Amino acid sequence: MLSLLLGSAALWGSSRLVWDAAADRVGDEVAPALVPLALLCLAAIAAVAALGGWARRALGVVVAAAGGAALFLGATGPGALPGHALAAVGGVLVLGAGLLLVARGSSLPRLGGGYQTPGAARRSADPERELWNALERGDDPTERD
Repeated sequence: MLSLLLGSAALWGSSRLVWDAAADRVGDEVAPALVPLALLCLAAIAAVAALGGWARRALGVVVAAAGGAALFLGATGPGALPGHALAAVGGVLVLGAGLLLVARGSSLPRLGGGYQTPGAARRSADPERELWNALERGDDPTERD
């Protein structure tokens, strides 16, 4: 998640830097997709916390594609200006976060997962089985309070 946040900040920052020194144009004029990609990364942070299982892995594919697009935008621009480099770094961070979500997304904790009690004993759905369990423990199930 930190990688997504840093990647988003790098993409937004690169959209504010000069990309074309000859025409004095900033990144969002040369590559207008930078800001939407940064916003997608911010939205993905919330989605990672809310989603689980296969949906989180699918989100990882989308995030990795966004990172690849940002890396492409940063690497293919004319010249070697800091805006290109920052977009490429942001793309690498987002791409890495997406690949990590695909590989290990299902093992990350889910929103509200701390409120689940995995060790809590569940009541048996079969009342007859409960009677037999009580007899096996030495309890008399007919003596109820």
